[in-house]
Amino acid sequence: MNHENQAAHIAVLLDEAVDALAIRPDGVYVDCTFGRGGHSRLILSRLGPNGRLIALDRDPAAISAARSLADARFRAVHSGFSRLDAVLDRCGVGKVTGVLMDLGVSSPQIEVAERGFSFRRDGPLDMRMDTTAGETAAQFLAMATVEEIGEVLKNHGEERFAIQIAQAIAARRAERPLASTRELAALVAGVVRSRTRRHEPGQDPATRTFQALRIHVNQELEELQAGLTSALDRLGAGGRLAVISFHSLEDRMVKLAMRARVRLTEPPKRVPIRAADLPVPDYRLIGRAQRPGVAEVAANPRARSATLRVIERIAAA
Repeated sequence: MNHENQAAHIAVLLDEAVDALAIRPDGVYVDCTFGRGGHSRLILSRLGPNGRLIALDRDPAAISAARSLADARFRAVHSGFSRLDAVLDRCGVGKVTGVLMDLGVSSPQIEVAERGFSFRRDGPLDMRMDTTAGETAAQFLAMATVEEIGEVLKNHGEERFAIQIAQAIAARRAERPLASTRELAALVAGVVRSRTRRHEPGQDPATRTFQALRIHVNQELEELQAGLTSALDRLGAGGRLAVISFHSLEDRMVKLAMRARVRLTEPPKRVPIRAADLPVPDYRLIGRAQRPGVAEVAANPRARSATLRVIERIAAA
């Protein structure tokens, strides 16, 4: 039985994100996270016969799902954000009309215990988006120092008991290696509950630890920074970048990267300055950050933390 098929993925902010791209029928678009194709299918439905869509994903299971999308205008590539430039070069693409980045973990990744993303399902401590490469969470926890583990939990999970959890992990692995998600979740819960009688309503004590390890194992922030730079550079005139983030670390990076592109360059030093002499930015922000509505959150609780930000390139070099 294919476990992946049992975990249907609902694309978050589906219409809002694709609407924000202002699809041109003959445009060239990039979906940086195919997932299970919700955003890609909607983009394709709005493209004309000469339009083109390139989809990336680090997850081999997502790329396998993408192969079922038979459309001459569509191409799927097994790749992360950081290799966007290389992917576009390989596809013979220079500037693009729009880029969509959905930074969330997909439902199939969370729901399939063997992937190791969820503390609610017992499985191996893997957590890799790309199961063909890289270090698993179990390997990191087996080899890293207490200080290294503590830094990851603090910086990527904003976990206030980071050092105590790191110490507990080190003590536990001295007896036997941590191998399963349930073992790690129970260990973290024990540390957190021994130091406070309260924890955030509706949030499992292991939430921040699992988030931090996932971000570290997949180098998500480094991938995002590289991907944002490439996406913004590759936009043609009038092209748009839409990014859906799911936690404050990602959203802060997206916000800062976009704002940096909208800042004016240094104005002429002569006085007085005429309006015509003021430099014009190459990019502009489109609207305010959007959040899912009440109905979407009710239908898909995982959407509750999503934030959509959009930027447009006014002029391209």
